[in-house]
Amino acid sequence: MSRSLLMIAGLFGALRAVPVAYAAAAGEAAPAFSLPTAAGDAVSLERLRGKVVYVDFWASWCGPCRRTFPWMNEMQRKYGGSGLAIVAVNVDKKRADAERFLAQVPAEFTIVYDAGGATPSAYGVKGMPSAYLVDAAGKIVAVEQGFREEAAAELEARLRGLLPAK
Repeated sequence: MSRSLLMIAGLFGALRAVPVAYAAAAGEAAPAFSLPTAAGDAVSLERLRGKVVYVDFWASWCGPCRRTFPWMNEMQRKYGGSGLAIVAVNVDKKRADAERFLAQVPAEFTIVYDAGGATPSAYGVKGMPSAYLVDAAGKIVAVEQGFREEAAAELEARLRGLLPAK
């Protein structure tokens, strides 16, 4: 009996030592970040409070990211003047890789860099691209894993619904 209890206690202790995988979810406050642009300017989620923010995580090696950029460019053009801010967080270890990607697939929205991976870790990003739609109060409204063109219209409608009516 005592041997069984010791085994159970040991198992419980081992399970406590395993890190719990966290993923930011709809309804939660978006994890804060302050990251540099290519010019060295800091972009922080806190300074964007009051705007609807689409936080996109991407990498140069991500094939589907090539499809998200044109869509994000279109959303920024359509809704940037209405209070939308798109912030795309690059996670490449080498900035040159990101620059080559951007030369082929230009961005009309804010690009920031996190080679150390602290921000995707804080959000619990599991793959590229991953995006988080954050309302004006800083709360996550939707989480998108991957990019499905058939879901783009629904995502745009959701985004538009968060913006102030004109």
